[in-house]
Amino acid sequence: MSELSELDVQNLRHLIGGSETCQAKFSAYAKQSSDQQVKQYFEQAAQSAKENKQQLMGFLK
Repeated sequence: MSELSELDVQNLRHLIGGSETCQAKFSAYAKQSSDQQVKQYFEQAAQSAKENKQQLMGFLK
């Protein structure tokens, strides 16, 4: 794989940070939810954000 440019790295950092923020918010929403379906939806969204972050981090290796 070719070298990442400085702009590529900055964009990845921005996307990774956004994924972290989404994961944190979705987890918080899930904890606050009393409806089981809503809770499950936010838990799945948090898991998806976590997986997205991990996938993006893979580009930095």
